[in-house]
Amino acid sequence: MTGRRRARRIAIDILYQSDLTGAEPSDVIADWVGAGRDVPEGANALVDGVTEHAPSIDLLLEEVAEGWTVARMSVLDRTILRVGVFELLHREDVPVSVAVSEAVEAASDLSSDEAKGFVNGVLGRIAAQVER
Repeated sequence: MTGRRRARRIAIDILYQSDLTGAEPSDVIADWVGAGRDVPEGANALVDGVTEHAPSIDLLLEEVAEGWTVARMSVLDRTILRVGVFELLHREDVPVSVAVSEAVEAASDLSSDEAKGFVNGVLGRIAAQVER
C-alpha cells in the first residue's frame, strides 16, 4: 500500500471512529498515538482538512446525493465521501480521477456491495462540477 493510500485509510479510520463515538478527531488521534499506533502526517492533514471543512462538505453532499441526507448515509460511506470531497475541492496535488478512484476503492474494500456505486455516483457528480 502506498504512503498516500495508507494515510487515506488511516484518516478514514480516525474520522469513522470520531463519528461513531462523538469524540473530537484530534482526541482520537491522541488516543491512537498514545496507544503506539502510527498516524502519518498525511493522515493528520486529511483529518484536519475534513474537520475544518465539514460543514461545507456535508452541505455539498446533501445537494448532490439525490434522495439521501448525510445523516441517513452509513457512517463509513459518509466518512469515505467526506475524505473524497475534501481531496476534490481542497487538494490541488491530488488529481480529480485519483480522488474519485481512491474513494471508490476504499468503499469497495471497506463497505457494502452497494457503497462502491453510491460513492462513485456522488463523487462523479462533484468531480464534473470541479472540472468545469
